[in-house]
Amino acid sequence: MKSIYSGKCLCGAVTYDVTGPPVVVAKCHCEECRRLSGTGHTIGAMFLRNAVFLRGTLSEFKYVSGKESEVTKAFCPQCGTPIYGANTRSPEHMTLPLGSMDDAAGLEIQVVIFERDKQHWEQLSDNVVAFETQPDWKPASE
Repeated sequence: MKSIYSGKCLCGAVTYDVTGPPVVVAKCHCEECRRLSGTGHTIGAMFLRNAVFLRGTLSEFKYVSGKESEVTKAFCPQCGTPIYGANTRSPEHMTLPLGSMDDAAGLEIQVVIFERDKQHWEQLSDNVVAFETQPDWKPASE
């Protein structure tokens, strides 16, 4: 098995390998993805389910989408890292978050979903200060 992409959760209890290219790479701003990630969006690569090989124990959360399909979000029960999403509208596919991949080189966002739900704080102005690494800053003591 030649892995094209591999990944793992934060604690390393769940790992995966993917043996084929993604069908699509998407950024999603829907409310569910915002809440799942704790940020304004998720970014995931959709793969054929039979190309993904998972190892480790997963927990799942299921809900019904606005299109009346069942969505499954699988995550590591130890550290909470999202591992994949699946939807009954496309049962032969699963979506893996780029943030869990060891190396997502070559994967570029191809589509944005729920752009209308993009949060105002996702737009960064030109005067936002950016640091290449963790700064030495800490909150002032009272």
